[in-house]
Amino acid sequence: MSLMIENGRVYLKGRLVRKNVFIEDGKISRITLKKIQSDEKLNAKNKIVMPGAIDPHVHFREPGLTHKEDFRTGSFAAAAGGTTCIIDMPNTKPPMLTTRLLMEKSELAAQKSVVNFGFHFGSSAENIDDIREAKGIASVKIFMNASTGNMLITDENAIRKIIEASRITTFHAEDENAKKALDIAASLGKKFYLCHACLKNEIDYVKQNGKKNVFAEVTPHHLFLTEKNQNKYVIMKPTLKSDVDRKSLWSALNDGTIDTIGSDHAPHTLEEKATGEVYGVPGVETRMPLMLDAVNRRMTTLRRLAKTMCENPAKIFRLEKKGFINEGFDADLTIIDMKLRKKVRNDELFTKCGWSPFDGFELRGWPVATIVNGGIVFENGEITSKNRGRMVQYE
Repeated sequence: MSLMIENGRVYLKGRLVRKNVFIEDGKISRITLKKIQSDEKLNAKNKIVMPGAIDPHVHFREPGLTHKEDFRTGSFAAAAGGTTCIIDMPNTKPPMLTTRLLMEKSELAAQKSVVNFGFHFGSSAENIDDIREAKGIASVKIFMNASTGNMLITDENAIRKIIEASRITTFHAEDENAKKALDIAASLGKKFYLCHACLKNEIDYVKQNGKKNVFAEVTPHHLFLTEKNQNKYVIMKPTLKSDVDRKSLWSALNDGTIDTIGSDHAPHTLEEKATGEVYGVPGVETRMPLMLDAVNRRMTTLRRLAKTMCENPAKIFRLEKKGFINEGFDADLTIIDMKLRKKVRNDELFTKCGWSPFDGFELRGWPVATIVNGGIVFENGEITSKNRGRMVQYE
């Protein structure tokens, strides 16, 4: 099957160029001014053709917590948000701490997901052998602060052993724990990825290290909300911080200290949130629109968006043939209408939990079509194909 994306402005090497993108057998075959005969055509006139976004931090809740989300509904939400690849976290029920559970989770995603997928592997003081044996994973996740799933590790010797056994470790490590984790990883010469940086102190720790083998992620909720927005529904771990911290995140994003924007998509039902006892908010569906609106408001640039949401996640986690619009790369793309203005509405979301902390926000700039492995899976507000995503390959 072939697809021709015509008449759009294509994001190539930091610039928007008027080109057509010809896709064949799931790959970008040609980027050209010519129009090539194809089985299907997609008119991108007055729109931007971007690499499909990669979300390096989602919790799709499968297995064990699928009343909140599963790979089907989570992937629908991802596609609607211009995301063509997600990397799922291990704190499910049971937590993904063994290679057997990794295989089982991979099979579930392959049956249900309409976007491509990868996994972060879980860690404990007892699963070092499984960490060494695990193949085809993006990273090993260490929780140094409490979060959903009770995977907390506080023993520094165990943390050191996990880092030694891993190619790259991702950390839920807040404030002083972030510095502690960074120092251990640096002493071992290992790659360190800080999830959901939210404090000015954490940004300072990353800068002090000189950025060698150190990567930092920020979430939209920490970029756009502060502790003043917090209530029993809008509460997560780490919690929302001060406006000083929020501004420091924007500065770090724009100067390149922040490498990625991960949604930390953590859906719970509104009934669960009403108890005030669960933490996390959904975000995979609104991540791209929020950042496109920020581009329109000159808070950041399209180039920075492409780096943090497409290029850098592919590079950091070594995702093969993803993150860029290049001939020979996977045909994972999103079509953007920078002029489209509409509100986030709970009743229009695809996520199973059915709500967003950004409900009612009016945003300008939205994905209008998402292409995964050469097939259109989302167009004009609807999931148009149930084509299955694939597990990512690593370089």
